[in-house]
Amino acid sequence: MSEHMQLSLALCRIGLYTCFRALCCKGPPPPRPEYDVVCIGLTGAGKTSLLSRLCGESTDNIVPTTFSIKAVPFPNAILNVKELGADNIKKYWSRYYQGSQGVIFVLDSASSDEDLESARNELHSALQHPQLCTLPFLILANHQDKPALQIKKYFELEPLARGKRWILEGCTVDNMESVKESFGQLIGLLEDKETEPARI
Repeated sequence: MSEHMQLSLALCRIGLYTCFRALCCKGPPPPRPEYDVVCIGLTGAGKTSLLSRLCGESTDNIVPTTFSIKAVPFPNAILNVKELGADNIKKYWSRYYQGSQGVIFVLDSASSDEDLESARNELHSALQHPQLCTLPFLILANHQDKPALQIKKYFELEPLARGKRWILEGCTVDNMESVKESFGQLIGLLEDKETEPARI
């Protein structure tokens, strides 16, 4: 057998071995990072429906949630979401803030002026709470029939949230791709290496 042919066979064996290692000896993919976030908002804002849809769960016969924890999977991260509901226990919400790395605030943009005023007060309170004020916020204007720009102006977010990391997006359960994009933006803020998550 000529040296040229021997060299060709050797190169083939090396190539096959390399392919075999790549296909059969590939280790498991690196684990996705997990972030602990808290989800708050008035009863009926749509928190439970949005989170259930993100988890691929049925939204039939949804009832308002007092407290639940869901692991919401995304391609690049897992969000462990503590959902706090029931307006009559709002005074206890802060007991569950500790250890949170981000905040999801859901409001019903199609609700009455009175409920919007209550939502604004709760959002302002959250943005100024000592355990939340340094965290990234995702503010979802659910049941969107008012442009997000109007919501931003109505809720007086610019002066209050200046210098903070926050996102305001309109959403609806009928367009979950948009909702996923909004959560993707929140994950981007959580992944920000320049700012350590607050752990108060």
